[in-house]
Amino acid sequence: MSLPMAARLARRELRGGLRGFRILLACLTLGVAAIAAVGSTRSAIHAGLVRDGAVLLGGDAEMSFTYRRASDAERDWMRRHATAISEVIDFRSMAVAGSGDAADRALTQVKAVDDAYPLTGRVALSPEMTLAQALAGRDGLPGVVMERGLVERLGLSPGDRLRFGTRDFVLTATLTGEPDGAAAGFALAPRSIVASAALETSGLLAPGTLFSSHYRLLLPDGAALAPLADAARAAFRDSGLRWRDARNGAPGVARFVDRLGAFLVLVGLSGLAVGGIGVSAAVRAYLAGKTDTIATLRTLGADRFTVFASYFLQVGLLSGLGVVLGLVLGGALPLALSPLIAARLPVPAVFAVYPLPLAEAAIYGMLTALIFTLWPLARTEEVRAATLFRDALSAGRVLPRPRYLLLALAALALLLALAAGFSGRRWLTLWTAGGIIGTLAALSLAALAIRGLARRGASGARGRPALRWALAAIGGPREQAMSVVLSLGLGLSVLAAVSQIDGNLRRAITGNLPDIAPSFFFVDIQRDQMPGFTARLDAAPSVSRVDSAPMLRGVITRINGRPAQEVAGNHWVLRGDRGVTYADAPPPGTTITEGTWWPPGYSGPPRVSFAAEEAAEMGLRLGDRITVNILGRDITATITSFREVDFSTAGMGFVLSMNPAALAGAPHSFIATVYAEASGEATILRDLAGAYPNITAIRVRDAIDRVSGVLAGLASATSLGAAVTLVTGFLVLIGAGAAGEAARAYEAAILKTLGATRGRILASFALRAAILGAAAGLVALAAGIAGGWAVSRFVFETRFTVVWPAALAIVSGGIAATLLAGLAFAARPLAARPARILRSRD
Repeated sequence: MSLPMAARLARRELRGGLRGFRILLACLTLGVAAIAAVGSTRSAIHAGLVRDGAVLLGGDAEMSFTYRRASDAERDWMRRHATAISEVIDFRSMAVAGSGDAADRALTQVKAVDDAYPLTGRVALSPEMTLAQALAGRDGLPGVVMERGLVERLGLSPGDRLRFGTRDFVLTATLTGEPDGAAAGFALAPRSIVASAALETSGLLAPGTLFSSHYRLLLPDGAALAPLADAARAAFRDSGLRWRDARNGAPGVARFVDRLGAFLVLVGLSGLAVGGIGVSAAVRAYLAGKTDTIATLRTLGADRFTVFASYFLQVGLLSGLGVVLGLVLGGALPLALSPLIAARLPVPAVFAVYPLPLAEAAIYGMLTALIFTLWPLARTEEVRAATLFRDALSAGRVLPRPRYLLLALAALALLLALAAGFSGRRWLTLWTAGGIIGTLAALSLAALAIRGLARRGASGARGRPALRWALAAIGGPREQAMSVVLSLGLGLSVLAAVSQIDGNLRRAITGNLPDIAPSFFFVDIQRDQMPGFTARLDAAPSVSRVDSAPMLRGVITRINGRPAQEVAGNHWVLRGDRGVTYADAPPPGTTITEGTWWPPGYSGPPRVSFAAEEAAEMGLRLGDRITVNILGRDITATITSFREVDFSTAGMGFVLSMNPAALAGAPHSFIATVYAEASGEATILRDLAGAYPNITAIRVRDAIDRVSGVLAGLASATSLGAAVTLVTGFLVLIGAGAAGEAARAYEAAILKTLGATRGRILASFALRAAILGAAAGLVALAAGIAGGWAVSRFVFETRFTVVWPAALAIVSGGIAATLLAGLAFAARPLAARPARILRSRD
């Protein structure tokens, strides 16, 4: 026989409908739909960023500088190439409402704008008015607009007065939307907008103040962005210039979406792996029901290949149907829910049908189906015609022929390679795959161990018939223990890992905060203010510790004379400006890991001490030369030491520390961290803010709350992905329950004939399900804790503690899921009459 004959046989068998393949279709549909929906949403966001790039950025292009405004030469260059220019100054400050002891203070992110702002888009205010009208103010005071959260925090209403630095303002409106808000990235405080001219007498932009300047440009129609970007970087290569344009108006958002999307796709692949177990079980059960058909074909002369090809084509066609259904569902869901999704997104999104994420999901689905169906299909070749009439599939060899095994391994390698390529996260993909494979191996061993222990335990359970029957059934050859433990266990493992990661990340940020983190960061402290600032804190009884250091901001532009990103890639240290300090001697508690500090009073060529861990990641060595642009001036320093810098304590930490002479003459301010009792924080803030209105206080607890809010959104997204995996596992449970219904009906008929009551038989079914669920839950718990520990330790680099409430919920969930699935298919076996069941087996 040949392939055409196999195709003809497959077509005839498929006329019988989809009975036996519903779980296969459901598992593939759900897994593919999850991946397609995530990919489609990610593509919609990227399309929105591209379409509205100029609006998000605030212009066609942007030139940014740290710690300074643009020079005359830079402004001349902008005027030659742009049709319109808008200057935006961005910094943090304290908003003060009221006066004296009754004054209330809050941190805010201030955006000082000129008359041209915004070049694109529109600022939304409540009550509705133009930004120019709002900033014009009233009663001789300049106006300010603020986000609603800040207005409510300070208890203000339009018309109320407040103060920034030494300048009074009047609140004229609530800020409800700014067109370039997403481009600014994550902020530690709510936004306020004022006119740049109003800050001239506020004392907030003194020399050394931490601020950044952004120059938004409108370009002539048809201007080529890439050549213009190259020209700007070439003209001001060593000035610390940062260029962005409308091709990627919000790069931080784009990176975040890419990373979250890649992670959710990997979670979706875990769901497909669970679905693959269901697919394999469905194919195995289907072939077991086709024993007579296969035997007849072999008797009539069908060779092994024809039998294999016939069922391979059937499974392939049905798998394709499941993938198509998943693509339709995954592509339609984002479109149907686009109003809800768009309302929760901080950036625009263009929802449409995107072929690339659908193709990615289709490839994943078909490869998963191939990997998990080859094994049961290949075993049909190993059974002779005479043995096919009884227990065919259990009589074959354990492993398939080498060609099928190699084909399955090749499909797995292709799946991993494509996942790594599509996600752009090679190591994350490989570690995820390793975790899935390791968990499946552990679950398989657990299922075999359960069967062995059940067989032994059944003989010792005398006097407890329900338990004995349950153990005997679990240890029997026909029980679905393997598929139940594998499918439910893997789904619970993903959910357990996500819950452990989320719990430990939250604990790392908020837990034990008073013991390890300061109460406040104070920035923009001028040099002449430091003695009085320190004296006030020394006199405060609630203050236990004060750390201070000079603070500058700089951009690493070159390493050993080469562009920094050519040497160290897109490392986070190079993505923007970094804090720079100086010290004549190592600060107390500093641990030098390699090299030596410069001698006291050193005044030779600039030297720098670099954070050891970041240096290792960037491939830096002692003796390398680092060029840092500070205030438009390039300083090239030689690395003479590496030191430990712990950023996890929320305390003071600098990637770069230079010798004092290297930064002599550079205007700068100081930064201080204050550790104090919570009861004294309000007094400290009131005292220092009243004496030094230009100083900005960042309350660490408030910053933690904003970060926790972001984490809550991430946890919701990842938990939703894990829930899809768990739902797929539950579908497999339902499939296993449906496949074993006939066997349980026969078992119930025998027990009834021997005098067993329905209640005792039901108890046996319940015990069987609970034991399998508990086993799956315990293995999933161990796998989830291991996965959570690995991510916490090696990705987030935080301490790990088992979150026991979530852990116990996983085990309870496993028991509950198997009980529900098992009892759902117990009604008909219990209700069936023994005589009818036993006669049908004659």
